[in-house]
Amino acid sequence: MRWLIGIGINAVLFMAIAGYFDDEFRLSGFGAAIVASFLLSILNVLVRPVLILLTLPATILTLGLFLFVINAVTLLLTDALMGPAFDISGFGMALFAAVILSLVNIIIQKFVLDKKRK
Repeated sequence: MRWLIGIGINAVLFMAIAGYFDDEFRLSGFGAAIVASFLLSILNVLVRPVLILLTLPATILTLGLFLFVINAVTLLLTDALMGPAFDISGFGMALFAAVILSLVNIIIQKFVLDKKRK
């Protein structure tokens, strides 16, 4: 259930980012946002651990900030797999979107989802 909530939250965030940055981050609709969010979660399970392992020295040297780069790479992989329904203009926008997604997900997990458990 928590996984489905995460997919929904990421889909809404994709729509919000696409609304603010219309030229650099494009979605064809909310259905594309849900599919992109689902595909991103699959990539986070399959590809992200391998990328983290391969880039462990860089991650340690940057005190974990390189994880944002790995998140941007997974967003670009999602862009490549989705085709024209989901388009990110470049690495800079992917990095910016990765930072926004990470920060908002942390805030939602800390203040909304953790309070439901208590």
